[in-house]
Amino acid sequence: MYTLKKSLGQHFLKDENICRKIVDAVQAEHPGQLLEVGPGGGAITKYLIALDGVDFKAIEVDAEKVEYLSATYPVLQDKIIHESILDAAAPFSDTFHVVGNFPYNISTQILFKILDWKEQVPVITGMFQKEVALRIAAAPGSKIYGVTSVLMQAFYDVAYLFDVSEQSFNPPPKVKSGVIRLKRRETTEPMRSARAFTVLVKTAFNQRRKTLRNAARALFTEDILKEDIFTKRAEQLSVADFAQLSFKMK
Repeated sequence: MYTLKKSLGQHFLKDENICRKIVDAVQAEHPGQLLEVGPGGGAITKYLIALDGVDFKAIEVDAEKVEYLSATYPVLQDKIIHESILDAAAPFSDTFHVVGNFPYNISTQILFKILDWKEQVPVITGMFQKEVALRIAAAPGSKIYGVTSVLMQAFYDVAYLFDVSEQSFNPPPKVKSGVIRLKRRETTEPMRSARAFTVLVKTAFNQRRKTLRNAARALFTEDILKEDIFTKRAEQLSVADFAQLSFKMK
């Protein structure tokens, strides 16, 4: 058996219907290589390892869970990476899909880590706190549209798949959950560089109540700041707007 560790934000999925729905969503994208992030007690792992033609690996920071999974599912020998996803190198040399019931306390950090691997990761299927899932999928003009929305949507199309009740977990979290799918965009908006784009987006949203002229003043010359777009607030700008503006940065 294994124990739950609150320090790692562990809430283990127990609803078999939800487990199968997640696995069906993964299988629909026909992964050749698949990484599960945070398998925990193996709720969806037991289904993933049964998928035909899939080279499967899992990454788990909790030594107790690594030991439990290895003992319970012998096929996982040498397929579990005992490390934090935030510190890990890409587990495959070419493309792979990612799936996970992501620990809610670091779910956004996990997405940004996967963003570093975007050339290798065409599809991400993940469970998040519902509020975070909606934020990732939010459109411009929404109060929840922010840094994560723009940075992920610059490279991935986001689809909200389904809700997950608190009662689907042990122990039940205090928040609802949601499963989303991110599929890498075939074409991305031209931008000065991913780094410049990221700096601009984070700076603009750091003072989201202010107009862009005030929030991002340090990044542009006074002449550029006179353009009409700078009278808008960050939440009013699309991914394309941010990408175009990145070329005008100092």
